[in-house]
Amino acid sequence: MATAVIQKQPLSYEDQLIEEYGYDDHFHEHHHGDPYQSNFITTYIFSQDHKMIAKQFLITGMIWAIIGGLMSLVFRLQLGFPEESLAWLQPVLGKWIQVNADGIGTLAPEFYYALVTMHGTILVFFVLTAGLSGTFSNLLIPLMIGARDMASPLLNMMSYWFFFLAGLVMFFSLFLSTGPFAGGWTAYPPLSVLPEASSGSGAGMTLWTISLVLFVVSVLLGGINYITTVLNLRTKGMSMWRLPLPIWAFFITAIIGLLSFPVLASAFFLVMCDRELGTSFYLSEIFIGGQALDHVGGSPILYQHLFWFLGHPEVYIIILPAMGIVSEVLSVHSRKPIFGYKAMVYSILAIAFLSFIVWAHHMFMSGVNPFISNFFVIFTLIIAVPSAVKVFNWIATVYGGNIRLNSANLFAIGFVSMFISGGLTGIFLGNSAIDIVMHDTYFVVAHFHIVMGVAAFFGMYAGVYHWFPKMYGRFMNETLGKIHFWGTLIGAYAIFWPMHYLGMAGVPRRYYSFDVFQAFAHFDQMNKFITVAAILVFGVQVLFVINFFYSIWRGKKLTVRNPYQA
Repeated sequence: MATAVIQKQPLSYEDQLIEEYGYDDHFHEHHHGDPYQSNFITTYIFSQDHKMIAKQFLITGMIWAIIGGLMSLVFRLQLGFPEESLAWLQPVLGKWIQVNADGIGTLAPEFYYALVTMHGTILVFFVLTAGLSGTFSNLLIPLMIGARDMASPLLNMMSYWFFFLAGLVMFFSLFLSTGPFAGGWTAYPPLSVLPEASSGSGAGMTLWTISLVLFVVSVLLGGINYITTVLNLRTKGMSMWRLPLPIWAFFITAIIGLLSFPVLASAFFLVMCDRELGTSFYLSEIFIGGQALDHVGGSPILYQHLFWFLGHPEVYIIILPAMGIVSEVLSVHSRKPIFGYKAMVYSILAIAFLSFIVWAHHMFMSGVNPFISNFFVIFTLIIAVPSAVKVFNWIATVYGGNIRLNSANLFAIGFVSMFISGGLTGIFLGNSAIDIVMHDTYFVVAHFHIVMGVAAFFGMYAGVYHWFPKMYGRFMNETLGKIHFWGTLIGAYAIFWPMHYLGMAGVPRRYYSFDVFQAFAHFDQMNKFITVAAILVFGVQVLFVINFFYSIWRGKKLTVRNPYQA
């Protein structure tokens, strides 16, 4: 009589870990990488384990977010309360607080521009690029595709340390006697090319450039690794059309970075040639103090083309990972599969393609041919189509779901709100005729802060709350998480929604003070309101940091296999 032989299915690597160790507070420490990592240095500092590197990116990004946020508070105090003394900041900022005979301290104008420049650079590159993509690409790609680790753990480690070194160089530039670079995060010539142009255009600009070149190296090393891992290390049976949406987002983001960041590096190379070798790539005939400089034949418009060829894809390098995270979080906490998986993938591909052919919408006021502008207007507005596909699919995913409104899901829903709000204002700015009026006003500040800044932060927060148990084996505090969400959501709109009205009234951005302009005097109370809201929002982010580090050691332990009952 024949007997049936029941073969036990082989366990996955993660299931083997669970079977061996159980769900204890050490579960999160078991590596997918090198089993011989044992001492403190190789485990926590020069680690090649993708989970540890993800934590390094996250915590470093958080530190830079605090620094960049504090900078914004200082220049917001100047804008909101120009009549109030800032002498109490002199022990920290030194000579950059100018104190008169009456003891009234004001922010030095050149340092105001340095703060604005550093704030933009830090938040765009160090926080929303490295902090977001570096964290979740490293954490999730091996876990979600069934790989033991990244294709090259060594390159992965080097990617982080190039990022860390870039941050260190940028940090040192803050302590130069002439001040950090103050020519705006876009670093347009001639402020970035002529060392004598402003107080920070000498050594400050040199260190700023070195820092960002190191950052480009970090992005390229990480991007090559992410792409190779996704293409070559997927588990058996996982085709590209079975990849989770976060992995699609990280994969396409890495490709965008590989194609666009080298262009930024080339732009910086030509800047250094103009500064150090006497070339004139970006400088035409220019006079300073009545003296003609020995430059002829160049054009700052060339720099703008090179910079914005990275600058606009950079928007999607920031927002696509957040979109992937939100797709996963909404699906899990609505306990429904994502609606329209293939449409979501095609929309990511469409957004990535279109991001490379719309860069000149940042240059409508630079003298570009109006007929060429029409091309960029059309394709800029077409980006709204794949973006709308994603929004409607997110709504369809949530609709009819068994929704859990925990902190992660609230931030994912908040992301959708911010993305819609900021995207709608982008339709105005994408039209070259309207941009003539709106260009370089607070309308632009409000638009990109909501759609690129706040929305990306919401995606990052959703990911941190959702995958915190995966990283640390514990949960973050839900009560503090919900206070964090509502404070951030209401506060962000309180900061940036009034800026739309300032912009429509013609209030220009980047001005050190508005109290000398009679036309803008009646916006004084609105500026005060925005500044107070910014202070409160920063306070709520401090609450998140406290919750984060407290929960690492004191949070509720992960004890079940499916904590979200997805």
